[in-house]
Amino acid sequence: MTPWAHQRGLTATVGLASNKLLAKLASDFQKPDGLTLILESQKVTFLRPLPLRSLHGVGRATEESLARVNLRTVGDLQDYPGDLRALVGSWGPELKRFAFGDDTRPLELGDDVKSISSENTFLRDTDDRPTLRACLKEQAEDIAGKLAQRRLAAHTVQVKLRYGEFTTLTRQMSFEELLTEARDLFRLGCWMLARETLVNRPLRLIGLGASGLVELQARQLSLPLGGVAASKEKPQ
Repeated sequence: MTPWAHQRGLTATVGLASNKLLAKLASDFQKPDGLTLILESQKVTFLRPLPLRSLHGVGRATEESLARVNLRTVGDLQDYPGDLRALVGSWGPELKRFAFGDDTRPLELGDDVKSISSENTFLRDTDDRPTLRACLKEQAEDIAGKLAQRRLAAHTVQVKLRYGEFTTLTRQMSFEELLTEARDLFRLGCWMLARETLVNRPLRLIGLGASGLVELQARQLSLPLGGVAASKEKPQ
């Protein structure tokens, strides 16, 4: 940091690594002011003491599922001999790769982001309301965080459901006003599910998304009580 920046109270955190997962962890490591370089030869050691919530995609519900079998740090995941699919479903193999610092997700080099979404696939189909609400809440927080990072706001919120027989259904609502807050995304997701009693049988997957994205340049307007809704249903 230059003397000029210190005089003005400016800080910056920089993370350098070989992939998105590690670069994000590195950039968070010495906040609010620091530089962290994660070498490829050191990534496994760097990750070992970190809490599981540090890994991309691990929210509260996943963290609690893993804690039931005493998996609390990334090192615990690295050492776990079992199949993680028994704990977190189809995401297990990717989570294992994340624990060793391997991430093949492509970099988003452009600014033209069309939508931001988050999904959970269940190991066993479920219609348990607290579980589904917890997933939607995590997804809303994840989406709101990504919107904030990119300084974007959304005009449209979408929920996605997949039932046990693999029928996929989506519902969405669009507004003139801008949406940025996790609480609004979560509330709208829950409202769309309740409005049409969509959880009428166990779900294999639940997801939340935001689209109609625009750069956030002006003051956030308040969320309206009504909106223009659109929907579609498709089998897969």
